[in-house]
Amino acid sequence: QVQFVESGGDLVRPGGSLRLSCAASGSIFSIYAMGWYRQAPGKQRELVATIADGGSPNYGDSVKGRFTISRDNAKNTVYLQMNNLKPEDTAVYYCNALIKPSRSGGPNYYWGQGTQVTVSS
Repeated sequence: QVQFVESGGDLVRPGGSLRLSCAASGSIFSIYAMGWYRQAPGKQRELVATIADGGSPNYGDSVKGRFTISRDNAKNTVYLQMNNLKPEDTAVYYCNALIKPSRSGGPNYYWGQGTQVTVSS
């Protein structure tokens, strides 16, 4: 099994910043990609950002220029630096990873439990 520890969600004023982190542990042979998705009340889950192992980051249109994704492969951890936050960024943010759990078999997608980000004055 794969477990995630997500942290960093909080209440912040518009224009403020937050840094989310997500550490994966458990049965991990290799991690191909890690990323973040978010879901606001009444809306579908949407892409925030992803980053492949050794690849370029990929961002959702609504966060380009404001959010930065990075990863530390030695720690199996992905980070999301969020700057110039807006009320419309309010959502539950979910960590996601494409992980090969063992030498044999294929990779699977795994999800974290989510962390709440609220942007409000």
